[in-house]
Amino acid sequence: MRRYRATKIVATLGPVSSSPEVIEQLFLKGVDVFRLNFSHGTHETHLKNYKIIRSLETKYGRPIGILQDLQGPKLRVGAFKEGKIELKAGDHFRFDLDPTPGDSKRVNLPHPEIFSALKKETDLLLDDGKLRLKVQNYGPDFAETTVIIGGPLSNSKGVNVPGVALPISALTEKDRKDLAFGLEMGVDWIALSFVQRPEDIMEVKAIIGNEAGIIAKLEKPMAIEHLEEIVSVADGVMVARGDLGVEMLPETVPNLQKRIIRVCRMSGKPVIVATQMLDSMVNLPTPTRAEVSDVAAAVYDGVDAVMLSAESASGSYAEESVSIMNRIIESVEKDSYYYQQLKNSRTPWKSTSSDAITAGARQVAETISATAIITLTTTGSTALRAARERPQTPILALTPSPQVARRLSLVWGVHPIEMQEFDSIVEIDSRVSHLAMQNEFARKGDNLILTIGGDFTRLDTPRVFHSGTTRLLSIITVDEV
Repeated sequence: MRRYRATKIVATLGPVSSSPEVIEQLFLKGVDVFRLNFSHGTHETHLKNYKIIRSLETKYGRPIGILQDLQGPKLRVGAFKEGKIELKAGDHFRFDLDPTPGDSKRVNLPHPEIFSALKKETDLLLDDGKLRLKVQNYGPDFAETTVIIGGPLSNSKGVNVPGVALPISALTEKDRKDLAFGLEMGVDWIALSFVQRPEDIMEVKAIIGNEAGIIAKLEKPMAIEHLEEIVSVADGVMVARGDLGVEMLPETVPNLQKRIIRVCRMSGKPVIVATQMLDSMVNLPTPTRAEVSDVAAAVYDGVDAVMLSAESASGSYAEESVSIMNRIIESVEKDSYYYQQLKNSRTPWKSTSSDAITAGARQVAETISATAIITLTTTGSTALRAARERPQTPILALTPSPQVARRLSLVWGVHPIEMQEFDSIVEIDSRVSHLAMQNEFARKGDNLILTIGGDFTRLDTPRVFHSGTTRLLSIITVDEV
């Protein structure tokens, strides 16, 4: 079950991909992490899918990551008497807290926090940015606007307020219930929507502790203003390009994508590029050439993972979408220019012994043509440092924690394997070599690079899996053990 690529695939489960047969096929065709989108579906459906994924782990002996994506606050207009109106450029239109069904002159906007944050000339975007209105007058319970770009507006369409920090928690009451349910199930990653500032991440961390990693979904312009701080406190990042493109000029999104990837790579935090990657495959069996180039561009930039949304959740060609994405990644990673790009964009090392050992492992592996860099890790940090180097050599992460193994399934170049503690130092080389051969990373005569952060102060009872500084690098020749 070895993957012959470094970049990972995240796929969303939905109505067309909730059977054991389809989920298994998605996994076999290349999915490394499954996304459970809590904006849709019931707890019962998500639990059923969770159990299917865990049964596949047992069947194939391979850790599979599960990402729970929380809905976050959804800002929406209320209902209309006729269900729908038509706004024209130049029209005057009012938003207020009155729950009475709206008409062509006004509608309920049940979010007082929006009114409290407005200023004159603030833009309001409706229905994913299709309509644009400008605030002319406002108060604590109303906003009078002029329509700049008109169009049809129907019940419960979304509202965006670009450039304004809204006094709203990233966690709604629904999110808190969903989060508790996800943690009880045992999800590996939590994706937090509507992140505006690092405090949003810290609020969730206070709830979940170390039970799961936190992915900050960057979909608000305000989050970009705090990018470095958010990346520093999150465990990973998702570039939610669709929502970014609503509140920002579309031509700025590619630049932001590259900037976010750069910051994440410097910090050694996994980064996912998401939204509309193979969008035409929702209805068609093949992607456009532009979509293929889009996925390839993200891979060339060194992202940890690319994600499928509607393509795998509700599209007509879910399995084909995964298969084609897998082929695109493999094609890019076979290009010699790919690793040259990664080398040129490699970030500076930190002045720590752990970083020195990890950088040395990559250099030694390249020098002696090692077939794998093997990290023994308790928390996953050693494997993350190894991935930060973006080596040409595959990274085999051995850990006693199934939770850590599943979390590492999202990380670039890392092939996680759960294993137990060693009984003695003497058996390390033989057991590591056996696992490398068993998982198709080595044959007799091959060289392996091993990094360990263990505690060797007591040779009779060493703690090889020991959280702390990575302090040992060794070369193993497989036919010598």
